[in-house]
Amino acid sequence: MKITRYDENGKTVLAVEGWLDTPSSEELMRALEALEDVKSLALDFGGVRYICSSGLRAVLYGYKKMQKLGGDFSVMQACDEVMDVFRLAGLTGSLNITARK
Repeated sequence: MKITRYDENGKTVLAVEGWLDTPSSEELMRALEALEDVKSLALDFGGVRYICSSGLRAVLYGYKKMQKLGGDFSVMQACDEVMDVFRLAGLTGSLNITARK
């Protein structure tokens, strides 16, 4: 898995590529834990083809961290398979998640 950080229009973006399985979820957690002074965070899942429950846990960690900081959180560019997992987990109603176009 590859994680690339960049800033765009005042938003910190973590672009994630690859499978978000148990080992790579730990890598995403470390990247999220390392974020400081972030007011708006987006996870760009345009390159994610698979997500497991550990990946969902990492996403929820990022969401809760941003809530504590009073910031915005979103997941963008999720493919159909990843969107299905978010729907099945019941997260599409509570998190700002957009599908790939």
